[in-house]
Amino acid sequence: MKKSSLILYGVLLIALIIAPWIGVYPVFMMTVLCFALFASAFNLLLGYTGLLSFGHAAFFGFSAYACAYVTRDLGLTPEFGLIAGLLTGALLGWIFGVLAIRRLGIYFAMITLGLAEMVHYFCLQAPFTGGEDGMQGIARGKLLGLLSLDDDRVMYYFTLLVAAAAFALIVRTIHSPFGQVLKGIKENEPRTLSLGYDVNRFKLLAFVISAALTGLAGALKAQVIHVASLTDVNWPTSGLVILMVLLGGVGTLSGPMIGAALVVGLENKIGDLGNLLARLSGIDWFNTLGDNVPIVTGLIFVVCVLAFRRGIMGEAIALFERRPPRR
Repeated sequence: MKKSSLILYGVLLIALIIAPWIGVYPVFMMTVLCFALFASAFNLLLGYTGLLSFGHAAFFGFSAYACAYVTRDLGLTPEFGLIAGLLTGALLGWIFGVLAIRRLGIYFAMITLGLAEMVHYFCLQAPFTGGEDGMQGIARGKLLGLLSLDDDRVMYYFTLLVAAAAFALIVRTIHSPFGQVLKGIKENEPRTLSLGYDVNRFKLLAFVISAALTGLAGALKAQVIHVASLTDVNWPTSGLVILMVLLGGVGTLSGPMIGAALVVGLENKIGDLGNLLARLSGIDWFNTLGDNVPIVTGLIFVVCVLAFRRGIMGEAIALFERRPPRR
């Protein structure tokens, strides 16, 4: 990794560490971190392997249910809930991958969508998931049986630690020989196959890693907000993570995090922004922005696609690389 990238991530990490002490709401930041991990895991599949999955909500939501069952119903500590979410995502990813990985393009995407809808229907009917009410009252518990996570700041730093470790794993995967093969598959799959690589095995492994990290994100979110619901396992969540990655920049390390922060920020703060604009401008219409979040998000997406074809960070990186070198 370049020295400039290390400096950038170091500054970002410092900013995240001090965020709760400068008035940033910890639960909002934890939600952003969970979705940033979700988007980064999805980007590993789409941005570096070239596989578009419409079924990642199944890994995200069902792993949240698994975490809830382990921590709430079985009474185990939160680290076991995260492990359960990680393993659940990996198992589902392996099942999805075995069934879909030999298909390409829209056929692969439709198979993952169909399988995800089956998982959604199972979660709706299964007795332990709570149906449309979901699994509520998920206690954060004590880490290793010692450190209570009920305090939002303590939970925030635990979430930051897990997200940073998972992101470091993604970076290591991308810059490893395995990651270089994935890039080769995305750029020219027949050529990679001609070099002697078992392309389907590499794609399956990438799919399982992406699903496992997505499951970790879902389990972490369930612990943060105390709820595992059908919303997390429904197909719009798959569309939401695609939107995050496209907005931030497909195939960039920092792009999915930027996209996640933008989308989650819009969903949570657009109402406050609308009220502020209404007071400043005297136009009452701005007060309705909070009720029209999908419209605002869709408009921003269209503008970004038209103006930033590579995404926000993709365009920024391209602009930086076009600068003439210093003498």
